[in-house]
Amino acid sequence: MSTGFAWIILSIAGLLEVCWAIGLKYTEGFTKIGPSIFTIVCLALSMFLLAKAAQVLPIGTAYAIWVGIGALGASIVGIFLLKEPATAARIIFLLMLLVSIIGLKLSAK
Repeated sequence: MSTGFAWIILSIAGLLEVCWAIGLKYTEGFTKIGPSIFTIVCLALSMFLLAKAAQVLPIGTAYAIWVGIGALGASIVGIFLLKEPATAARIIFLLMLLVSIIGLKLSAK
């Protein structure tokens, strides 16, 4: 797999992490079958794609970016979908997280 394709795979893995993280909210402790299946499938696919990307990319960078995409995405979805607070401090720190993700990508070899 090429490095460019590994970055695409890692990005998809990060987006799937957002899906399973948000899905957790809807499983109600894994008592609702539909959301639970969705969450488990997204989790498994996300981990699988992370593992594939890590075959090419440095694991520390891949993992940090994967977690960063998941955290940033879940926070953004939480703000818009779940009506979580969007305080100035929270937005600033989310922007710092975005800068960190971009910085890790740009500094990776």
